[in-house]
Amino acid sequence: MKRVDALPLKIVGSYRARLGETPVWCSRSQSLLWVDILARRLLRYWPQENDRLDIHAMPPFTSAVLLTMQEEIFLTVSQSGVWLYDYARRRLTPLCDYPADAVGTRPNEAAIAPDGALWFSTMDPAAEKAIGSWYRFACGDGAPQRLLNSQRVPNTLVWHDDHIWFADSLLHRFYCATVTASQIVELAAHEVEGIPDGSALTVEGQLINARWGQSRLVRYQLSGSRLQDLDSLTLPVTQPSSCAFGGPDLSDLYITSARDGLVQPNEMEGALLRIATPLTGLPAGLFEL
Repeated sequence: MKRVDALPLKIVGSYRARLGETPVWCSRSQSLLWVDILARRLLRYWPQENDRLDIHAMPPFTSAVLLTMQEEIFLTVSQSGVWLYDYARRRLTPLCDYPADAVGTRPNEAAIAPDGALWFSTMDPAAEKAIGSWYRFACGDGAPQRLLNSQRVPNTLVWHDDHIWFADSLLHRFYCATVTASQIVELAAHEVEGIPDGSALTVEGQLINARWGQSRLVRYQLSGSRLQDLDSLTLPVTQPSSCAFGGPDLSDLYITSARDGLVQPNEMEGALLRIATPLTGLPAGLFEL
């Protein structure tokens, strides 16, 4: 990627999130959904409708609002469990409770796997203890299945070449893994500089990672279990938290950010950013109902 001053960058709207997270592009509606975890809000942006922005209230610690097979019915992950959300009626329908073995945690990263199941992580709300886990939940399951425990701040979740890639932010480490019927099996670990947060994946297997606290994105090439550092992109926000490709061609990169924890935040902290790129992202997964 080129430097940020060589790419068209837009600050989207005036909303500034305390903790913006989990951007997801909906190709059916040509809109972007993301959450402000600490403010308990779902935000939705239509770039082709005069930059229209909707804001809906969410349950405490809603860390993700994801797509399902049914149009305008979304999947939400919160500290009260996994729910279906009817967007037009603003109505939540429960699917399962929060994991019984996750007491004292909150949800964090979440994504839909290629098989249509939900994967999500949990973490210590204070980001101190290694009490987080990775879970899998498919429609019809009685409860989420824990696949890996003893995580600090589990982040990034992408599937590439039959491997799963995720990160532990506080350990400054990416992992390449595979999954058996009951657990995640680590294949390789990669130490990185800084705090890796959420990521997006391109059709060419390039991982774009938001680097919390470093005002930048880092691009990697995934190949088997290898992680090759390519380049980075400077951003005008201190705490970029995640990113997702969107737009008609999935070439616009949307980046969420956070104001929380900053003593003297600048006026752009917590903003949603959009960058036109020469890359093409993969479409978001759909939860199988």
